Amino acid sequence: MNRKRRPDSTAMLIKRYAPIADGISTLFFPYAEVVIHDTAKKKVVHISNNLSRREVGDDSAIDELDINAAKKLYGPYEKINWDGRRMRSISVAVDDDEGKPAGVMCVNFNIAVFEEIGSALELFVRGVGVASRPLDLFKDDWQERINVFLHRWLQERQLALNSLSRDHKRELVEALYLEGAFNGKSAANYVANLLGMGRATVYKHLKGLRDDPVPELEGYK
Repeated sequence: MNRKRRPDSTAMLIKRYAPIADGISTLFFPYAEVVIHDTAKKKVVHISNNLSRREVGDDSAIDELDINAAKKLYGPYEKINWDGRRMRSISVAVDDDEGKPAGVMCVNFNIAVFEEIGSALELFVRGVGVASRPLDLFKDDWQERINVFLHRWLQERQLALNSLSRDHKRELVEALYLEGAFNGKSAANYVANLLGMGRATVYKHLKGLRDDPVPELEGYK
């Protein structure tokens, strides 16, 4: 009786999973490496975007994952690459035609580059030699006071400036007036531009709110 020959595990892994590995590494190039291990032979059988300087045919270290049929996903976990950079990895057990574990596909992502970018951005945002604003020069910065109040008002109500309804804009104009925002020269124009509304509409919302005349609003009835 002729027995059906069992397909070579390495050939099956490469045919079935190498295109997936190549797709992942291409999508996240140049930061992701994808390595396929043959669990039966305990060898590396495919490497896409080689970051670890391993070679196809190298011994695998997959024993440490304790591969079993009940578990498919391992990680994320971190490891150190040959150059000392941190890698964040995830490993997926892949099956043969009979549904038995045949290999492991490991995705190794270089997070060190993002740590470096983050450190650079933090330094840039923090600044070097940045001091407080000169109070004498900015003692009447009504625009900033409007900005601070406006965004605090939005945050308290979990609203976005670009999605305010007509009623929200009216409420905000009234709140700004009670805060004294319209004491500044050209404040009405500034608020109108911020809220995407006409100056006349700002005046309309303020009608009946004034206890004391505001120079910029004089003449509006």
